[in-house]
Amino acid sequence: MADPKRVRAEASALVEELLSRLAVSDVRALEVSRGALRVRVSKDAPAATMAVSAVPVPTAAAAAARASAAGGGVQVGSAVPAAAADAVVAPLTGVFYRSPSPQTPPFVQIGSLVASGDVIGLIEAMKLFNEIRSTKSGKVKRIAAENGQLVRARQPLIELEPS
Repeated sequence: MADPKRVRAEASALVEELLSRLAVSDVRALEVSRGALRVRVSKDAPAATMAVSAVPVPTAAAAAARASAAGGGVQVGSAVPAAAADAVVAPLTGVFYRSPSPQTPPFVQIGSLVASGDVIGLIEAMKLFNEIRSTKSGKVKRIAAENGQLVRARQPLIELEPS
């Protein structure tokens, strides 16, 4: 089993390196795997979508790692943030599109009323376009995924205010 302090130190160094590279380039996201450590950082994304994964550590050490990383805008593990409780999340990994074509308006905008079952976007995966339907009803308060952005399964797409 890996030493939790060493894993945190490696993750921290890797995050710093990726953030500095991201700041000086036009790239929107970077993901690096080194052994059992996987780090992904992205521009224009909420802190909750940035994640650091490492080899499993004991429960107390995992809680300490989450608490330590939470202050730096990086989340350790796959715990769902509280803000994502009212979010509609991606059911699969792929490229998210807010509208059916570049010439048409987006399915939803900030302030739009959404009913459960309404189409909120499309995700292209393996050259297939999948309609993404809302799993909740409410008013759109934030759009977390932008047009043409790669999204991961369970990543928030939109956040709703319950109606």
